[in-house]
Amino acid sequence: MEKSLKEKAAKGLAWSGLNNVMQQLLNLLFGIALARMLSPADYGMVGMLMIFSLLAGALQESGFTAALINRREVRHRDYNAVFWFSLSAGLSLYAILFLSAPLIAIFYHQPQLTALSRFAFLSFVIGNLGIVPNAILMKQLKVKQNALVQLTALTLSGLLGIIMAWAGMAYWGLATQSVVYATVVMAGRWLCCKWRPTLRIDLTPLREMMGFSVKVLAANMVTHINNNILTVLLGRFYTPYEVGNFNQANKWNSMGYYTIQSMMGSVAQPVLHEVEEDRQRQLRVFRKMLRFLAFISMPCMLGLSAVAPELITLAITDKWAACARLMQIVCIGGAFIPLHNLMYNLNLSRGRSDICLWCTLAFGLVQLLAVVLCRSCGVEMMVWVFTIVNVLWVLPWWYQVRRLIGLTLREFLSDVLLFTAIAALSMLVACQVASLADGLAATLAIKVAVAAVSYFAILWLIGDRILRESIEELLVLLRKR
Repeated sequence: MEKSLKEKAAKGLAWSGLNNVMQQLLNLLFGIALARMLSPADYGMVGMLMIFSLLAGALQESGFTAALINRREVRHRDYNAVFWFSLSAGLSLYAILFLSAPLIAIFYHQPQLTALSRFAFLSFVIGNLGIVPNAILMKQLKVKQNALVQLTALTLSGLLGIIMAWAGMAYWGLATQSVVYATVVMAGRWLCCKWRPTLRIDLTPLREMMGFSVKVLAANMVTHINNNILTVLLGRFYTPYEVGNFNQANKWNSMGYYTIQSMMGSVAQPVLHEVEEDRQRQLRVFRKMLRFLAFISMPCMLGLSAVAPELITLAITDKWAACARLMQIVCIGGAFIPLHNLMYNLNLSRGRSDICLWCTLAFGLVQLLAVVLCRSCGVEMMVWVFTIVNVLWVLPWWYQVRRLIGLTLREFLSDVLLFTAIAALSMLVACQVASLADGLAATLAIKVAVAAVSYFAILWLIGDRILRESIEELLVLLRKR
């Protein structure tokens, strides 16, 4: 069983990693093209609506995806109940948001948001139709199928968004991109999944999942608020231009940490749930995941922070230069978000959705209070406070993990800080060497090359086990091909 689970996890990680790398490369290409054609204000308009779409999406899903994955045996009636509940909830929520669109426009002082929001919110109505197929694919660790569906959707929606931006449709192209992406993903998941709903509707299975799923729902909603609270505050107190600059910076940050987080997230809960009855085994599996995440996340996100000025100017021109400084800051916090997510998934695997809720809620309240208190200090200070809270909140999450599986603070810090310190040192060396270069392209290339060589060289010299195991697993996969 150990070997089988390890093989499943390795295969899932490989496909998930490939999927997320390809997704972010496509996002990067489409994002560069769109950012060159659109203005910060265009991104700001769509960014103001993001939190409403995310909250509505979480509310209609209601945490049932996690609940279905956590169940040992899932019957047709369980899937059927979740499908019909999600569909009815999605339609009801869209009706409410459709009627609330004028109020959203008034809140942000942007009359154009009325029509834009009514169109953009269609994406979560369409997306909710794919909730059950997605849960089935995740539960069966069919990462490959999900990957192909998402890549196809991203390609089609990205091309359409570029065409509409080129035609002068501004922020409407961004909104259409989201709607088309949701439509293609939903259709693709149904094609990959053999399950089909029936008209014999019985919602009683929801009662068995409700206690768990409601807490997951609340935690997901608070997480979306936490991740978008700065956009809401900036949209309320600052101009669309400043909102657009922050959203562009946070978009690059999100592309980075989401790639890493999703790679592990697609297998973390199912794998950790498989070993939940053996606490010591679960501790070993969790620590290995934690070390691997730190090994990947720290150099990637701190590296993204280091190259932000050159990357932004070269990729999307100097009209976005104001977002480069914000990107440098948020990427530091982004390095720790995948660690939050892994610890969140551990709690879910143990059935502790209550811990997920209360820890996420406390995080949100602390973050909101800290950001609001420094509102008068300007955008950059708000972003710094937002980032510092993200970094420090790994400790409350660790405390909950310690209670569940006995992970000591020394073990946790040894698993994370080594990679953090080596990554930070590598970035400092790279920046110093690159300061001698002439030109943005040369500076960017030198930073990337020196940082990568320094990081892997130091880990190799100290005999780091994660680096050696990663190389071995990669060689095994290449031989199989």
